[in-house]
Amino acid sequence: MKEILIRSYQFNLKYAHELVADLDDSMMATSAGKGFENHPAFTLGHLVTAAALTVKYLGGAYELKPKWEELFRRTGPGDPKLPDSNSYLYPKKEELLAELSNQHRLVEDMIMTLEEKRFEQPIIWRFSDHMPTLGGLLFFMCISHENMHLGQLAAWRRAMELPSALANL
Repeated sequence: MKEILIRSYQFNLKYAHELVADLDDSMMATSAGKGFENHPAFTLGHLVTAAALTVKYLGGAYELKPKWEELFRRTGPGDPKLPDSNSYLYPKKEELLAELSNQHRLVEDMIMTLEEKRFEQPIIWRFSDHMPTLGGLLFFMCISHENMHLGQLAAWRRAMELPSALANL
């Protein structure tokens, strides 16, 4: 189970890097229009906060750079806060990718040392009714949640008339 989870998580990280590989910093906070408000800078930063939260659920410290919580954390559907299009508010692409890679490594290291029986441990979180165990939370956060947002970024690329990033993997 660990290997499947980690390999999928690693693939998501490679895909995240590829989705922004051809973007310069000036494009990172560009909205592609209504329905595409989650621009690349926000999407990467949001995935950083999600990975940091996953570290916390695994028993580690929730550590983010100053102001990242305010910039990138959202409570999900219905949260009225939309990403700002002012690129000066956001870290540069390389910093976002470096921190996403760092948080991924922390999650992966913690999963590797996780006792198998902990996957079945009950956990209280937002989607406990659907995924009541730590394993369910991990598969959601490492695979489903990341894929939702990477899919948004892929759709953003199409709206910006950019080529497929998935084709490069």
